[in-house]
Amino acid sequence: MENTIIEKYFTLTDKQKSQFAQLPELYQTWNAAINVISRKDMDNLMERHILHALAIAKVISFPDGSKIMDIGTGGGFPGIPLAILFPNAHFHMVDSIGKKLKVVEAVAEALNLKNVTTEHNRAEKVKDRYHFIVSRAVTSFPQFEKWIRGKFLPDRIHPHFSNGLFYLKGGDLREELKPYKKRVKLISVQKFFPQVWFEGKVVMYYRAGGKN
Repeated sequence: MENTIIEKYFTLTDKQKSQFAQLPELYQTWNAAINVISRKDMDNLMERHILHALAIAKVISFPDGSKIMDIGTGGGFPGIPLAILFPNAHFHMVDSIGKKLKVVEAVAEALNLKNVTTEHNRAEKVKDRYHFIVSRAVTSFPQFEKWIRGKFLPDRIHPHFSNGLFYLKGGDLREELKPYKKRVKLISVQKFFPQVWFEGKVVMYYRAGGKN
């Protein structure tokens, strides 16, 4: 099974192995009805979407009871793979396009993921607050940072990470991140996964609160 690429980097329970193994067929079926993943990327789903999402899990293990929001989740990335890996953390998947959330809901139901909820909304309009936010780059960071202001819970839940954002990005980020350099840490995805496709891609951790 293609699952071996996930199992190469993560220790999974039998239930998690089964859940990851079901993802390609589920997305193949739903993508034919509601296009959330490009046709080209469907052939590389395990690497470019699932493993990429799990780069966040190489940086942080979300504690039990964590509240995590996935902004601009699209078809469920990075939230669905992370929800499989951290069944005792809660993932709230937000997107401004309602039909994409139908895919998320169908996949979560098929996998019996009890730790996933969805919300059809713009990120800046979400009322609740969270320990962490995750996302794959949906806009420039200065714009994104405005959306997530005031969205973090005050109580710290992780021993090594303050509440904050884990953002999958790529390219030259120096100018974009200059105003935030004291609160941002970049971790190369190739540090964990050596595949060529991950060259130049990073997990960006942004610490909430305090001054930039």
